[in-house]
Amino acid sequence: MEKLIIAAAICGAEVTKEHNPAVPYTVEEIVREAKSAYDAGAAVIHLHVREDDGTPTQSHERFQVCVDGILKACPDVIIQPSTGGAVGMTDLERLDSTNITPTPEFVTLDCGTCNFGGDEIFVNTDNTIFNFAKIMQEKGMKPELECFDKGMLDIAMKAYRKGLLDDPLHFDFVLGVQMSATVRDLSFCVDSLPPGATWTGCAIGRDEFTIAAASIAMGGHVRVGFEDNLYIERGVLAKSNGELVEKAVKISKLLGRAIATPDEAREILSIKKK
Repeated sequence: MEKLIIAAAICGAEVTKEHNPAVPYTVEEIVREAKSAYDAGAAVIHLHVREDDGTPTQSHERFQVCVDGILKACPDVIIQPSTGGAVGMTDLERLDSTNITPTPEFVTLDCGTCNFGGDEIFVNTDNTIFNFAKIMQEKGMKPELECFDKGMLDIAMKAYRKGLLDDPLHFDFVLGVQMSATVRDLSFCVDSLPPGATWTGCAIGRDEFTIAAASIAMGGHVRVGFEDNLYIERGVLAKSNGELVEKAVKISKLLGRAIATPDEAREILSIKKK
């Protein structure tokens, strides 16, 4: 079985220091958390950024200084800017995260509208998805196709049939938001993949490591981190993103899979380093 790629979603746009004091806001904190994850074995840093007070932002200036700091601390890591941003942002705001130097090699592409609980709706129309895919293709950025349910995979395949996505495709199944985080549902999504695609599994909250273990055993890759889950075990807050990555590494080693370096991850995902 090929080596395991671990992505660390180090802060997201919704969790706060009130939830866990280790959630990073400042540039220094974001660099600290990225390095803790990288040192523990993460090849990919899935990156949202915040203002110093914790407000989510897609400002390319803020992304630039965070990316520069992370690359100084972890020169070969894959940084994956989010184009999801936060609920309520415009398409132009969300895409500003890609206007950095060098042009990102790997970015997220959310593939459908999602209910985030209560009255919060994360809107992604078909045209938004197609436009984002076209821009990513033109800039030479590989999209990770973020799918919160099986229907989003089908929308991604619409974009593929329009020629807006290039082989090989890479999917990230984010379970526990709109689709339940069970091995059954993960298997259903994986069984629906097109030939040659790679994939990552992740889950929100207490199911994070159940889905991580299943993904590892099934030959997929994993994402962990404060964006998805704040606890290292029931009732115990994680001290860092690195601690969450370390747990994923331990599970992978128990299941007989070695951990991919960033350059090995680039080869597995067909990413060209910039």
